[in-house]
Amino acid sequence: MPPTQPSINRDDLDTLTRDLVRIPSPSAQEGALAERIVAEMRALGYDAVDVDAMGNVIGRIGPADGPRLLFNGHMDTVDVGDRSLWEHDPFGGLVRDGVLYGRGASDMKGGLAAMIHAGGALVPLREQLKGSLYVVGVVQEEPCEGLAMRHIIEEEGLRPDWVVLGEATNLQIARGQRGRMEMQVTVRGQSCHASAPERGVNAIYEAARFVFGLQLLAPQLQNDSFLGRGSIAATEILSRAGSHNVVPDFCLVHIDRRLTIGETEAKALTEVRRILTREAIQAEVEVPVHRSVSYTGYEAEAREVFPYWITPDDEPLLRRAAETIEMVLGYAPRLGRWEFSTDGVYTMGVAGIPTIGFGPGEERYAHTVEDQVRLADVYAAARVYARLALEMLG
Repeated sequence: MPPTQPSINRDDLDTLTRDLVRIPSPSAQEGALAERIVAEMRALGYDAVDVDAMGNVIGRIGPADGPRLLFNGHMDTVDVGDRSLWEHDPFGGLVRDGVLYGRGASDMKGGLAAMIHAGGALVPLREQLKGSLYVVGVVQEEPCEGLAMRHIIEEEGLRPDWVVLGEATNLQIARGQRGRMEMQVTVRGQSCHASAPERGVNAIYEAARFVFGLQLLAPQLQNDSFLGRGSIAATEILSRAGSHNVVPDFCLVHIDRRLTIGETEAKALTEVRRILTREAIQAEVEVPVHRSVSYTGYEAEAREVFPYWITPDDEPLLRRAAETIEMVLGYAPRLGRWEFSTDGVYTMGVAGIPTIGFGPGEERYAHTVEDQVRLADVYAAARVYARLALEMLG
């Protein structure tokens, strides 16, 4: 067991965390944040700092050969929405009673800052490392989780042996999540003048019957004792007509579907098509393709289907992380799961790389106008990350 506890400079960590929150970084616009992270990694003395073609920041400490541990944090955030609903400026970096407020504080700039400084704490101890720690800030996780990690592993050739995700867990451990897929249902009708609606087929009315069918389906979805029940939700409805006095012949329903164990893409599509058949609704169902252009100009795409994943409770990384948390923070962590989706859909769900989650912040604040993180928890997470890296690589 490594004899040294890495040293984290609390003031510098607090400064970085506030700086990251102050820099807006909506998906595909992470360039300014990436520059700040690169500068911090270089100032901390990382052995290598690069920005790949997609715009992901990749920092390394330790020898390039040997085992590889990767700390993953995403740089992008969702939009702030209606600013009038925020009590605090979402980019002000306000700290009150030890709590930092702002967009991305919990999801997940606090965790990202902690990982960056954990890496920096290993720089003076690099001679103890038999492998390399990679600290990665990825792009576009919010709209398409796993997209950037797929690029790093398949295109950049960086395949780690273990992955730690810094998403919010309130300093507990997450070892899995439900899968996610999106569906688009295009409902067809027949247009006519709205003064005589009986002459046509109103696509909005057809879509309404379909959405009611989704409500009836939801409680029948499969349940799992660990991951929980699958879910389904209509999240957007769009219609089209020639004018406001024309019955619409087109209505698009967007569906968010969460997949638990035993549920597959094919099963989910079949369930939706069964509703359409039962209700005699003319419609097509498809899985959309996410397409994006990164701030670097890199074009990428992926079908919006993301598998569920669970890391076994006897995985060495999981056991070592739990021991490290108890050693550093003085308590045995809870082993749970995330409700939301993460880059683990690729690292564990597709690539089969042992993956766990541990981070500061609470899941309930993610994507809300109350977005916040306790700076003491950011510091605690950094201490755990640094010690865990020594435990795995020393």
